[in-house]
Amino acid sequence: MRVHVADHRLIAHKLTYLRDKRTDSPTFRRLAEELMTLLAYEATRDVRVEPFEIETPVAPTTGIKLSNPKPLVVPILRAGLGMLEGMVRLLPSAEVGFLGMQRNEETLEAITYANRLPDNLHGRQVYVLDPMLATGGSMVDAIRFLLDRGADDITAVTLLAAPEGVARMEADLADVTPPITLVTGAIDERLNEHGYIVPGLGDAGDRLYGVV
Repeated sequence: MRVHVADHRLIAHKLTYLRDKRTDSPTFRRLAEELMTLLAYEATRDVRVEPFEIETPVAPTTGIKLSNPKPLVVPILRAGLGMLEGMVRLLPSAEVGFLGMQRNEETLEAITYANRLPDNLHGRQVYVLDPMLATGGSMVDAIRFLLDRGADDITAVTLLAAPEGVARMEADLADVTPPITLVTGAIDERLNEHGYIVPGLGDAGDRLYGVV
């Protein structure tokens, strides 16, 4: 598994305000979208393309276009929705699927409760969006779910990650043949006893959408 921490001052700047407990939900949502667009630029460096013949006002030339089948963007509900707009702004021709996963607050394990995905993902590049890689359980389960449907190149994109989550992904996906990449804005210090990232930014879903 390849891990890429997007080291950029604008990313660190936006993360600072996302972390601040004084940041209200509307501002948090806007910053999350902006940060996601920056991370999407890093995550799509290896997006598949093919030659494309065009004519400029001056002469014919060969450019590139995204290959078929189109990339698939999969936000993990509900917090991943806060990253979706930032991703499709950069990759508007991508298709979008949804995967509902919820963490059991006692066992810290992930439970899949819904999906809206094609049955066959053979040959598809997939981008999985989830703001926080904490224990890593949800992300590992999501990636396994996508691999079982034939995805052969998966990039996980998170705003933040904990070392424990990264280690779990590396251990649990060590047997996976298709390439797996993690792109994140930062790797924080640790998890606390409640499974939250420290210093982190709290519960991303609640800060995006409120407590419901």
